[in-house]
Order: sequence, then C-alpha cells, then structure tokens
Amino acid sequence: MLGYYNKLSSEVYDIDKYIGLSFGDVEFYSSRLASCGGNVLEPGTGTGRVLIPLLEKGLKVDGFDISEEMLKICRNNCENRGLHPKLFKGKMESFSLDTEYDAIIVPTGTFLLLHKREDSLSALKNFYNHLSDGGKLILDIFLQTDLTVGNVSTRTWKSHNDGIITLESKIVEVDFIRQYTISHNRYEKWNNGQLTETELERFPLRWYGVEEFKTILEQIGFEDIIISADYNLGNYPTNSTQTITFEAIANK
Repeated sequence: MLGYYNKLSSEVYDIDKYIGLSFGDVEFYSSRLASCGGNVLEPGTGTGRVLIPLLEKGLKVDGFDISEEMLKICRNNCENRGLHPKLFKGKMESFSLDTEYDAIIVPTGTFLLLHKREDSLSALKNFYNHLSDGGKLILDIFLQTDLTVGNVSTRTWKSHNDGIITLESKIVEVDFIRQYTISHNRYEKWNNGQLTETELERFPLRWYGVEEFKTILEQIGFEDIIISADYNLGNYPTNSTQTITFEAIANK
C-alpha cells in the first residue's frame, strides 16, 4: 500500500523514536506547558514519544493521528504504563471536537506532512478554532536541506521479534514552486534470512521559510509569536539544520 505510516513504518518509528527518547523537545514542551492547567491536544501523536512523558507529568493530553497503526502502538505504549488518554483517528485539517484546548502542540516537524498548502492553512485555522481564548499553539518545523532527486539511502533496525527491518529511501520529486518533496520508501522485514513483509510508502514533506511561517500565523490571527531554535526559547535560528519552534497565542 503506497500510503504512509502503515504497519512496518509504524513499527520502525516505535523502534527508532522510542518512548524515553528526547531531542530536547520533551523537556522544552514540558517546560512551556508547565503552567497549563487545562486540556492539551497533540495532533499527529504517533506512538506517544512526547505524549506519554507529558501525561506522566500530570498534564491532561489528548492525541490523534491519521494512522491506525500508529494509534494501535500508542495505545499499547500507554496501557503498559497505566495511562488512558483520549486517542482517536483524525486529520489535522478536518478534525472537529466540542473541546476547547488551552494548548495544541505539534512537535518534531509532523506538521510538514501536510505538503499541500491549502491543507496546511486549513489545519492552522482548525488549531486556532479549537484553542481557548489565550490558548497557545506550539509547533516545530525544519528546513529541507537535502533536495537531491534519486540518491538512495538505506537504514537497518532490529525488530521487536529479533528480525531485521530495512528501509531504502529516495527523493523522487522536488517542487520548488509549491515547496515540497516526495520520497519513496521501501520497507522490508527479514526473519532468518527470509523476506516476510514488504511495504511501499509515499512520503511527502513541505518546507516553509521562517518569516513566511510567522506571517501565516499572524494572518490566521495568532499573536505574541516566539521563534526558537533547537529548543532554546527565543533564540532565533542561525543555520539551516536547526529545529525551529513557533509558539503563538490565540487571542479571540
């Protein structure tokens, strides 16, 4: 199936970005949400790498994902730790809830999977509409530094059942006008030298300029925007390899 975050890719995500791993984001988000007494929402929650430590700190966090496989792993990871958050399937651009949130968080560049501009704008408007007055959006992006079409990269992981999962990835399309790349990924699972599963994945990623994204947030209605690089609050980015975090307030 040529989608993304199906069975093998979700398993790899859980192995590669395991619960307890932080890129500095877990501590940063924990700090920025420490005074949040209300509900928090994490769109694109994945397997729970950020969700679970926030729950363990006593925050009230709901999560959703477009991938059933990711949600299945996330539920299992939560249950193993005695946690029972509200988790559901949904899309960033179209989820609709009665709940108003004090904060919405989208760590690790997950937002960039919305490679169509109209979808990303709809998602940001949807976030704004689901925030309470004075609620905050905290969202990570990163810049695309590899725009080479056709170069193949490979990675290997040991799976949970002592098999091997390999990933072969290459960029097949770069759209400089619409600002996105499309990669094709091939996952293979091997047990005792035998190929047991294969999964193909079409993986889109969008990019934004830093000031471009700030302007988009302002046009939607967000205020008091703080831009941080590599999870150092208020440190404006200085190079293309840094993770860039936007924190913005919905004043209604």
